[in-house]
Amino acid sequence: MSDHKIIVVEDDRDFREIMVKYLTLAGINVTATSSALEFYSSIAREPYHIAVLDIGLPDQNGLVLAEFIRKNTNMRIVMLTAQASIYSKLSAYRSGADIYLVKPIDLAELAASIQSLLGRLNVDSEPASVHEWQPAELAPAPAQTDEPHWSLLRQECSLISPQGCKVSLTSKEFDFLEKLAASPNEVVERQTLLQALVYDNDEFGNKALDSMVHRLRRKKDDLKIRLPLKTIHGVGYIFFGSIVIF
Repeated sequence: MSDHKIIVVEDDRDFREIMVKYLTLAGINVTATSSALEFYSSIAREPYHIAVLDIGLPDQNGLVLAEFIRKNTNMRIVMLTAQASIYSKLSAYRSGADIYLVKPIDLAELAASIQSLLGRLNVDSEPASVHEWQPAELAPAPAQTDEPHWSLLRQECSLISPQGCKVSLTSKEFDFLEKLAASPNEVVERQTLLQALVYDNDEFGNKALDSMVHRLRRKKDDLKIRLPLKTIHGVGYIFFGSIVIF
């Protein structure tokens, strides 16, 4: 088995176990985690050469993890996502991904991708270590990035701007932003949003969605900044910027 250490972050248990079994049989030294919190705890205890990240994690977007890895370690990154759009790919590469694979992935391709990245590393190199790690922090990446970030607080049902201004949200507004936060810098289709908000895909449902977005945008006065929310007419909405859910 290779001395190089790989960490996989995937919340789907069945898929995670299949990946670990396949990669282990391929001679890859792999550790599996199911959340961002487990990932941060693992890299605090032990350094790794490569991270395989799922974008849609339960506690933090995989893009945020990628940004943290790129800014704080020398790890290479393989990004896994169900999104095949150009927006998703650009977001992943901008966050620091070396390789981008669309689910359902071919495990042979995943193993080959990892081996390719390992081939670019010095055989005698030490695994990447995290600089100035603070294990109590679940989401250190936004503090490291130069890009202003927004925060969604689930328990308080509120939104905090990059400047620290907070506004309360309705449950629909929170669900809307949470859906966009799962795919930052990507277009989320209207039909997907209608389903998430339990609106019918008809004239009344679409008007309800547009009205909710209009009310949300009016909160810019309390936030002291305009929401980076753009309407893609006839398609859906996109949130430009970094947003983290707590």
